[in-house]
Amino acid sequence: MILEAEDLRVSYGPIEAVKGVSIRLDAGQLVAIVGANGAGKSTTIRALSGELQPAAGDVRYEGASLLGKRAHEIARLGVVQCPEGRRVFAGLSVLENLNLGAYGRGLQDRADRGLERVFGLFPRLAERRGQLAGTLSGGEQQMLAIGRALMAEPKVLLLDEPSLGLAPIMVQTVFEAIRAINRSGTAVLLVEQNAFMALRTASYGYVLQTGRVVLEGRAAELLEDEQVMRAYLG
Repeated sequence: MILEAEDLRVSYGPIEAVKGVSIRLDAGQLVAIVGANGAGKSTTIRALSGELQPAAGDVRYEGASLLGKRAHEIARLGVVQCPEGRRVFAGLSVLENLNLGAYGRGLQDRADRGLERVFGLFPRLAERRGQLAGTLSGGEQQMLAIGRALMAEPKVLLLDEPSLGLAPIMVQTVFEAIRAINRSGTAVLLVEQNAFMALRTASYGYVLQTGRVVLEGRAAELLEDEQVMRAYLG
């Protein structure tokens, strides 16, 4: 087990958004968390990354608790989040954005190796390396956000809604990249509203509803589950 949440509870003031969620991710595994908007998916991943502090429960990475650690400390350990909404630095170039990913984990001396990996995965970023990030399309910005996270050489990559707002052809490109990242040995925890794509990509899945895990199992089995079909796949 590389990353584990046990009975995780997260609140926004008096509102409990995550109500006792337990999830597990093995080394090299690709796991999806799916559910409707407002189910608590993004809140869960933000608690795992240290962006939010849980009200109760535990988060463990390689057996050690992450409670009390800040997001940058968790990233330096190897758990790196690619946030919802991309959050690229619009006034910096593609190359500058990518290098920030390496600097954030103190990997400046290995930046060239990271760039080679990112540009191999996303050739379009190589073509636009000198372009300002704010002038990229939404799909290109998503590639850049994922690439910036990869520059930190994560053992665990937390992806929050990577397909949000993208054209269908770009969704396919992004998910092909996610599969390639996982095949290279990086464990991936994928939070997605697009349940069909997420469960087709993952090996295991969790279905969240109003802050609770209501179903879990092998992704292929969840795809055939009548409850999941009705609620998320039409």
